[in-house]
Amino acid sequence: MSDSRTPLFNGRTILVTGATAGIGYETARRLAERGATVLLHGRTAEETCAAADALVATAGVDPARLCTYAADFARLDEVETLAHKVVTEYPHLDVLVNNAAMAAPERHTVTADGNEIAFQVNFLAHYLLTCLLEPALTSEPGDRVVNVSSSLHRTASIQWSDPNRARRYSRLAAYAQSQLALTVFAADPRVTAVSVHPGVCDTALLPVYAHEGVTPAEGAAHVVRLCDPAVEIVNGAYYECDELVEPAPAATEDRTVKRLSKLADPLVGRSTT
Repeated sequence: MSDSRTPLFNGRTILVTGATAGIGYETARRLAERGATVLLHGRTAEETCAAADALVATAGVDPARLCTYAADFARLDEVETLAHKVVTEYPHLDVLVNNAAMAAPERHTVTADGNEIAFQVNFLAHYLLTCLLEPALTSEPGDRVVNVSSSLHRTASIQWSDPNRARRYSRLAAYAQSQLALTVFAADPRVTAVSVHPGVCDTALLPVYAHEGVTPAEGAAHVVRLCDPAVEIVNGAYYECDELVEPAPAATEDRTVKRLSKLADPLVGRSTT
């Protein structure tokens, strides 16, 4: 087995959302240790800078390999600003890791953009970010998007007429719906993308799944593997840890992929024409 610092990613630029803690932080650490330039995203500038400082101080990461960005995914205008800044500073991205996520709150909560908060943070923000970064992600062979999803997507259904679940809200159903949408989005033909359930990990999302889980570092290893250009991927593929498995049937239907885009575009303020 290769050493964790084997330089698999020299010369590659990778954006990791939700990189200030948990799986995102460990993913960023492993990528930077292996030679990647890692763009760290966090909700606030303070959190993101603290994560970068910790990577330098405790993991010995070269600070030249890190660049920090802040955007609250509960605000789509901040997602747009993030995307424009990244494209300006890094016209080519090798990988986008859509990792940022939250557990749906107990009570139905709507963002300033008018969307149920878990649906926006876990899916719509990543949908918008990916669409805006598309030109930077499609210029070279091997460019890809890795969506950090969940096996709970299998329990979900997308409420097409009420995606914000205003009429009937359940925190577990809202979270699962956001993960199904993210998994379906991996099959969108605009970019090459895969989804991965990294296992049940001991992170802030653990209460959604169980009472105990593996370490975030163990979960991150499955994400990092899919970032490796030596690992060939098929658009829309779904992995549970390192195993390629079939996702929920809806995630492979062309009709559902197209329907999801038509649903998401107006919710994020994009033209459907």
